[in-house]
Amino acid sequence: MILLRRGGKHAERNLEVLLVQRNREARFMPGVWVFPGGAVDAADGDDAEPAHRAAAVRELAEEAGIRLDASELVAYSRWITPRVVPIRFDTRFYLALAPAHTPPEPDGSETVDAGWFEPQRALDAHRAGELPLVFPTIKHLESLVGFANAKEALETARRREVRPVEPEVVGEGDERRIVLPDEI
Repeated sequence: MILLRRGGKHAERNLEVLLVQRNREARFMPGVWVFPGGAVDAADGDDAEPAHRAAAVRELAEEAGIRLDASELVAYSRWITPRVVPIRFDTRFYLALAPAHTPPEPDGSETVDAGWFEPQRALDAHRAGELPLVFPTIKHLESLVGFANAKEALETARRREVRPVEPEVVGEGDERRIVLPDEI
């Protein structure tokens, strides 16, 4: 769930996105800053797209204390874990506006911190070693850098075709790196 900061009296602000910090004790991606999200549960339904939307709003509520309706989500991207990774994920990313006057509240268990970040500032903090991020988060932040505000990002997302992205791992040993299909 890529939650965007609403304009209103803050219309002069640049685009900001919500990131949550995963618990440092977590088995999967400990201490990393990510977009809120998680696995589809049986209660989310069987039909792929509605189930992914239900999971996105449920996870946002659980991890950041922010409630949205699934109808507010705009499909943004779909990422599939590289084939060489033993546990694979097929992840849908959605954009949505945050409800006005709703600060994020980490659950204290799965997430321990949350904040609003301009995409470029988050990337700069990551490069400075101050904000641990993972590849998909970095790539999504990079894709949002060019947008002046949430309205522009949402309008563009509504017009784009979402195609699956399946990064690949290339190289051997310490020379391994993750690349996108168009970078090979």
